[in-house]
Amino acid sequence: MPHLQFDVNKKLNNEQRKVFVEYVKSVFSETMRTGVNHIAVSLREFPKFSLTLGRAELGDFVCFMNLDLRNGRTNRQKRELAIKYMEGVKEILGIKLNNQYVTYTSHPGNDFNLYERSLKDWTDNDNPLGKKDI
Repeated sequence: MPHLQFDVNKKLNNEQRKVFVEYVKSVFSETMRTGVNHIAVSLREFPKFSLTLGRAELGDFVCFMNLDLRNGRTNRQKRELAIKYMEGVKEILGIKLNNQYVTYTSHPGNDFNLYERSLKDWTDNDNPLGKKDI
């Protein structure tokens, strides 16, 4: 169960939030070859001067992404995910590519828990709940 966290120092409107969260889930499902019913997304908004990135100008809009993933993802998958998310942040949230930063954490599947059970480590075409995603 990934927990995909996006911190921005920009006030967003509800349409941006909806479009972005759907984009995040769709891109993750496609890139990581898994369903969507176990994806957790956090989109947090902070005041403008609460976040900064060394290469950005003070007061620029920035986005920090922390992507918690189950073990088993390839470096290629993770890099593709980072690029697609950065492009989505630029297009949907209006934050420059140079003002974004991505970190990953990886955990064994049993560190991710839904009510039904702990999740196993990722495998190709994973469907962790054994249900068809709608």
